[in-house]
Amino acid sequence: MPFANFKVPEKTLTQKQKEEIVTRTTELYVEIYGERARNNTMVLVEEVADGGWGVSGNVLTLAMLGEATPNDTGDA
Repeated sequence: MPFANFKVPEKTLTQKQKEEIVTRTTELYVEIYGERARNNTMVLVEEVADGGWGVSGNVLTLAMLGEATPNDTGDA
């Protein structure tokens, strides 16, 4: 079963953007493996709490990155 796990800072994607990640990732697996992959592809979009991630040994926050929360968080 193809599986993709996206970890993103929480509240930075709208519901529509998360749906697009799922749809486009599934289509990529179908392109690579063929139509047989469609019904077995699992895509997980995980939202990581602010300050719960980092790069190069430094904890990052949305404030540090100047990120804005999307207007349409939908079912975040």
